Amino acid sequence: MQILITLSIALLAGLLLSRLAKRLALPAVTAYLVAGILIGPFLLGAVEIPSFGFLGFNGTPGADGISIHSYSLVSDVALGFIAFSIGNEFRLSQLKKIGKQATVIGIVQAVVTTLLVDAFLVVLHFIMPEALPLEAALTLGAIASATAPAATLMVVKQYKAKGPLTDILLPVVALDDAVGLVIFAISFGIARSVGAGSVSVLSIVLEPIIEVVVSLALGFLMGLLFDFCERFFHSNSKRLAISLGFVLLTVAISKLEYTIFGVHVAFSPLLSCMMLGTVFCNVCDFSEELMGRVDKWSSPILILFFVLSGAELELTVFMKWEIVLIGVIYIIARSLGKYSGAYGSARLMRCEPNIVKYLGITLLPQAGVALGMAIKAKEAFGGELGGLVSSITLFAVLVYELVGPMLTKISLTRAGDIKPEGKTSARRPDGEHFRRPHDVHHS
Repeated sequence: MQILITLSIALLAGLLLSRLAKRLALPAVTAYLVAGILIGPFLLGAVEIPSFGFLGFNGTPGADGISIHSYSLVSDVALGFIAFSIGNEFRLSQLKKIGKQATVIGIVQAVVTTLLVDAFLVVLHFIMPEALPLEAALTLGAIASATAPAATLMVVKQYKAKGPLTDILLPVVALDDAVGLVIFAISFGIARSVGAGSVSVLSIVLEPIIEVVVSLALGFLMGLLFDFCERFFHSNSKRLAISLGFVLLTVAISKLEYTIFGVHVAFSPLLSCMMLGTVFCNVCDFSEELMGRVDKWSSPILILFFVLSGAELELTVFMKWEIVLIGVIYIIARSLGKYSGAYGSARLMRCEPNIVKYLGITLLPQAGVALGMAIKAKEAFGGELGGLVSSITLFAVLVYELVGPMLTKISLTRAGDIKPEGKTSARRPDGEHFRRPHDVHHS
């Protein structure tokens, strides 16, 4: 009962705050994140009234014994649907036009970002070695490559963005996750060898490649099985149900981990579900219509995901000046890396002027993938070093998640991909635009 009440409060808080955000011309994603902070452990949760707000972080249950970690299933499912939707952007007809451009930009901007953040933080390490160990600097450089697909996709959907910038943005964001996983594994392996000196080079090279390959293979096989099974159903409701079933099943299987001959083998739920969506949209002739139905069904789950993400942001990172200083430098270096990497590679590939100018800004949001990398680093390093990497990543995510969606919206608007629309209401059966009296007069 307590979990259901808390989730209902989270959903309603996000929805109500989104109305205020609309008046302020802010993306709904920002409102959901702020709602999470308001009902999180630092504000409403601090009152410790059972079922009202999130009362504790992972491993730190509140008065009723329920922590934010208890709701991780919602986040896992939401990320699965987000990745499935992004996979729908990889239609072969579209990839023939922008596939080469998206691939080059996706790789170059991630590598440039990592190198630039590494350079900034290594210099800072020599200035204040006790505050920022070299292992932490190298690890944070790898984490910087990750971009948040969830926030970007939500802004695109909310404003129905459509145009050259949007067409190339979503494939780049999707590729960024695969490239980021490889960069993180290699840089993290080097960082661990700097501190310990006994890390297997074989595992450093193999593990990220294996993770990407097995994740894509899983998604491909599930996509073929999905296409085979849906042929036995003809009603839209049953096809929707089987779509949800395959997304959930892919998420579940991708949580498995193995160790084979000393090499850790794991799946990436994001990559697996992206490939599931990619195969589905290319082999199914009614995928576009069905994808629209899936988006409507998953909308409440996505709202809960962002509210939960806001509740998980630990505001205590602002209490240590070292964390704030390193975090600010990290944010500046990463922003420069994303923008310059996207700008340079887009010009190299002769993209349209608006893509060259605005693509880098739309790649700034950072959240789930980066936090996953930070958690892995925290578990491996342990102690103060692991806590440092985690705290700086949390600080950056807090800033990027609150500011990133707004910058994405501004960039897409200036690029002409978001066009102003009249007021609409779902209560009107014909879906016509409302017109104010003066609009009618001028028309």
